[in-house]
Amino acid sequence: MTQGAHGHGDHKGHAGTSNDHHAGHDVSREGHGTHDGHEGPAGQGGHSEHGGHGGHGGHSGHGDHVAMFRRLFWIMLALAVPTVLTSPMFADLLGYDLPDVPGIGWVAPVLGTVMFVWGGKPFYTGAIEEIRTRKPGMMLLIGMAITVAFVASLAASLGLISHELEFWWELALLVVIMLLGHWIEMRSLAQTSSALDSLAALLPDEAERVEGGTTVTVAPSDLAVDDVVVVRPGGRVPADGVVVQGAAAMDESMITGESAAVRRSEGDQVVAGTVATDSGLRVQVSAVGDNTALAGIRRLVEQAQGSSSRAQRLADKAAAWLFWYALAAAIIAAIVWLLISDPGTTLERVITVLVIACPHALGLAIPLVVSITTERAARGGVLVKDRLALEQMRAVDTVLFDKTGTLTRGEPAVGSLHGAGGMPTAELLSLAAAAEADSEHPLARAIVRAARDQDLEVPAATDFSASPAVGVTATVNGSTVRVGGPYLLEEEGLSALPESEPWAADGATVLHVVRDGELIGALSVSDEVRPESRQAVDALHQLGLQVVMITGDAEPVAHAVAADLGIDEVFAGVRPEHKADKVAELQDRGRTVAMVGDGVNDAPALARADVGIAIGAGTDVAIASAGVILASDDPRSVLSIIQLSRAAYRKMTQNLWWAAGYNLISVPLAAGVLAPVGFVMPMAVGAVLMSLSTVIVALNAQTLRRLDLSPEASVRELT
Repeated sequence: MTQGAHGHGDHKGHAGTSNDHHAGHDVSREGHGTHDGHEGPAGQGGHSEHGGHGGHGGHSGHGDHVAMFRRLFWIMLALAVPTVLTSPMFADLLGYDLPDVPGIGWVAPVLGTVMFVWGGKPFYTGAIEEIRTRKPGMMLLIGMAITVAFVASLAASLGLISHELEFWWELALLVVIMLLGHWIEMRSLAQTSSALDSLAALLPDEAERVEGGTTVTVAPSDLAVDDVVVVRPGGRVPADGVVVQGAAAMDESMITGESAAVRRSEGDQVVAGTVATDSGLRVQVSAVGDNTALAGIRRLVEQAQGSSSRAQRLADKAAAWLFWYALAAAIIAAIVWLLISDPGTTLERVITVLVIACPHALGLAIPLVVSITTERAARGGVLVKDRLALEQMRAVDTVLFDKTGTLTRGEPAVGSLHGAGGMPTAELLSLAAAAEADSEHPLARAIVRAARDQDLEVPAATDFSASPAVGVTATVNGSTVRVGGPYLLEEEGLSALPESEPWAADGATVLHVVRDGELIGALSVSDEVRPESRQAVDALHQLGLQVVMITGDAEPVAHAVAADLGIDEVFAGVRPEHKADKVAELQDRGRTVAMVGDGVNDAPALARADVGIAIGAGTDVAIASAGVILASDDPRSVLSIIQLSRAAYRKMTQNLWWAAGYNLISVPLAAGVLAPVGFVMPMAVGAVLMSLSTVIVALNAQTLRRLDLSPEASVRELT
């Protein structure tokens, strides 16, 4: 027996899915311009353009950039080995003599030139872009360093300037390390899916249009308003419309996020992408193309992602300051050394300053943390799609949870039981489970599961039958047992038990059990709150965060769950197209919002939030719209993201200080600030400090691997 034949779902009249069966239908008319002019938060979508990384074209094609930087890195690494080993300055630094081989003196210049022209291209083209946009940053700093190193090294090799200014080995290492940093960064930012593609995939490939007395297979795009289409059992609705014939239990979870199937019959609205689970329908099309609810949600996702402000990375800011710092130091050094020394010494000091300013460690400071963080997060069940979202999580002060499937299990569970006339509740549940055993309805499965969990003996039933919108009937131990809602009582001429009235007021579905025409008891079935939800809410409160819940369910259901969990604020009865508006409302109050959800209707809100967190068991669209994805459905994992965000930010800050600290100290020393006391930092010493800074940054990032990101550990760590 299929689930729709059971009919219990019709009596979830309190729930948003039953009352709000037009949910999402008017999104194309109401939601289209909702966010026009609204400046979105930093964190979602900010990676579409990457501060100062214009040289590699932003991040519109992460997959292409990953492949490009990976290939370029390995090629340049192969060229760097002979370049470094045959560089006269490197040989002097390590104290070995180059072999007396004809032409060996030209190996480093030739390969170094290839590395500059080929391997350095992403950086000097990026530098040109930063100059054009007047936003100096990492690319300009790297571009300046490799260009100065190349020009000085080539001039030294040609004998035009002092051989002490030959930096082929430094040029080679700089190109290789920077390419490695960018390869790591691109890989960590690579997108795994597309929200818009996922939305398109919800529509069926074909539709059956009624023409005369026959049906013709057409593409959904060929449908017009007022066409009548056939939706077969298990099939998806190809366009928004009104049921003109038949009735079916509709799975609308991909649109509403609500798990319970909702019965739709003649005169009811159905939405494109929803599934008729049990029987066929004929639907008169009322909206097609851009006017459908799916298209409206798609637009909201696009708008929310597009309106998000571009976050400027810490490393880019540091690089911008270091660029001006190095440039100012070089100019001052040039002026001072020209006054006190000869042009040759002046040139040597200026070139040394500009080359030492190259951000070896700075180029790895952020990418290494990002790479280790995303890898460690994945092992802990947290998939980081948007690094900027993870960075923003440490600043979140409000967590907005979708109710169904997030704070609750998203499936019905038996709650209260009451036996009439002294009927034991165990016997009542056993009889109800026997009658329901042959039904596939979600409420029936909940009753059978409850009896099994209590190890009750469930007798065999015969003569099973189901009546839509009424309930089920079966013969159990020679008696006729019926389980159903209000219509069942109406058929039997019975009144509901007074004890069941509070259950309905709290938003539960109330089912009555009748044996041989006598009401023997009632039970409540509702969406079960996850036990982990209480721990998650309590832990978030201890961190000083506000916890808000949003749901399409009616007020009684929402407030019952909120009161149980101690949630601070509730948005109830919210239509799908208005969830993003509620996120914006919180942001307008000055809140930094993390949204946790799992349904397609959550996608615009996930994209609008400062941090979008998708439950991994949710839909592809919600996952694609989020910056962070939880592989598990444990709401405590939100604490894991906070812990990860704080730890990653701490390491990024430490690494930036280490990396920038090297430049802050070495640049003035290279410029000769201590020359009056007889110390001018040799290039070799600068190279050692440069390498040491890079090693410290790498080792510091490795400490992130010790993080325990299990939900239990995160709760302990943060509270």
